[in-house]
Amino acid sequence: MKLIYVVEGSLEDREGIKQYLELSGYGVQAFEDLHTAQVAIARQSPDLMLLAVLLPDGDGFTFIKKLKQTYTFPVMFVTSRVAESDRILGFELGADDYVCKPFSSKELVLRVHAMFRRIDMSASAFRSGSSWTLGNSFLQLDEVSHLFAIDGNQITLTAAEWRIMSYLVSNSGILITRSQILEHCFDYSFESYDRIVDTHVKNIRAKIGPLGSQWIETVRGYGYRFAGHSTVNRPSTVASQAK
Repeated sequence: MKLIYVVEGSLEDREGIKQYLELSGYGVQAFEDLHTAQVAIARQSPDLMLLAVLLPDGDGFTFIKKLKQTYTFPVMFVTSRVAESDRILGFELGADDYVCKPFSSKELVLRVHAMFRRIDMSASAFRSGSSWTLGNSFLQLDEVSHLFAIDGNQITLTAAEWRIMSYLVSNSGILITRSQILEHCFDYSFESYDRIVDTHVKNIRAKIGPLGSQWIETVRGYGYRFAGHSTVNRPSTVASQAK
């Protein structure tokens, strides 16, 4: 059973979200503030966290920034902060989804289902791992051991960054548009979310280091292309299935 933490200051919203998720078959623990959530995370990491922005003892934006320095489990903001600048900031800080209030309980559950489906699809893409070269640089990606490394140096990615990286790597050498990334990795297809893709790619490149923009090439006006060469000869098929 997937374990979900709900961090929400409103008792009514907190209990409502908890109830609908439990009815959908998830294990749920609900917290009214950041401190109690942090204590629980230290004991056991959840499979997903639903996080409000405005909380009695702080704000979710500051919390997730610190959280992502240590943990990689996915985080979905559930908040009344609906401005585009807030949504972009949430994704820049490492959020994997951003749901604005008011929302229907059915929509929220579907978003959670979609989140876990994307994670499971990403994990199945590289069951045996893969390795790639670019000049004298060497990249390893293995979802089973949750390993991503450049030249032997392990790199920590957020859940969203994992999905994007896996999708690009599984289509090495193929142009992947922002729309394809949105639809495959986030279930979004709105042009206003293109900046979210760019933000995640920028973060991945920064973590890779000086060769980040060489491993992930920008195809100006269209999207991105992974430039690594597989150490094992195998075809790329995912992009051909994208709409």
